[in-house]
Amino acid sequence: MARPVWNGALSLGLVTVPVELYPAVADHTIHFHQFERGTADRIRNRRVNERTGDEVTQDEIVKGYDLGGGDHVLVEPDELDEIAPERSRRIDIEQFVELDEIDPWFYDRTYWLKPAKEDFAKAYGLLLQAMDRSEKAGVAKFVLRGKEYLCAIRAGEDVMVLNTLHFVADLRKPKEVMGGLPSLPKPRPKELDMALALVDEMTAPWKPGDYRDEYTERVEELIKAKEQGKEIAHEEEPEPSADVVDLFEALSRSVKGRKGGGKKKTTKKKEPDLADLSKSDLDKLAREQGVKGRSKMTRAELEKALKAS
Repeated sequence: MARPVWNGALSLGLVTVPVELYPAVADHTIHFHQFERGTADRIRNRRVNERTGDEVTQDEIVKGYDLGGGDHVLVEPDELDEIAPERSRRIDIEQFVELDEIDPWFYDRTYWLKPAKEDFAKAYGLLLQAMDRSEKAGVAKFVLRGKEYLCAIRAGEDVMVLNTLHFVADLRKPKEVMGGLPSLPKPRPKELDMALALVDEMTAPWKPGDYRDEYTERVEELIKAKEQGKEIAHEEEPEPSADVVDLFEALSRSVKGRKGGGKKKTTKKKEPDLADLSKSDLDKLAREQGVKGRSKMTRAELEKALKAS
């Protein structure tokens, strides 16, 4: 079992719950050492004085902020320690916001939050259910590994999810990165209709398990083959497709290609008779379909909202 990367308390008003923070994502990047070609000699990185070429120990190194023109402001490590955020052990929820108000642009890393002690399972469960029913996320700040983070805490599947968020100052505008954007001509109605038809033809339920990191798999195959003294057969690159100048023709070919050679659509599952379902079942179905305000609805209102969705 993984170890928590942080432990402390989640606080909402006068309610405090001891919690532990666990990474929800694992890094499967394959890491390599560096060697000089033709030898078994490892390459090492050392900190050296640029002028003298002498190696410098860590305790003799200070940080320097580049002012430009070769000028720097030198800062001692203890000066940074003095102004570092306090090593807080609390996540204080400052406010709640609608989940769909947070643009995906702001999301960074994902963590699980679990109660640190069984004694606090009731309070944890109460907050979890309140966030689930309200479809809102708690906004807070906390300190992890000496750095302050903005975060959103929301309800997941029987567990709280903590997403670290980027601060507004961290986000870059498209024009800042790419310069001027080209003017976008208005598409012809038939082109837009055909593009919508292609989107509709390619629309399918979201199944994340269908997608794999194929490059990492190929790297693993290469390492295994070389370990066993085998050679890897490389796939030939596909023939480049002929350029199609007419946009409508390109879209038409794409739609026809999807209908002719695409995956067959599965038979749609028969919808349950809403009149036979309990209020609890209706509430669960409403959550799956994203019906807003379901927590305040009566059974009849839930049934009506589901029929309209």
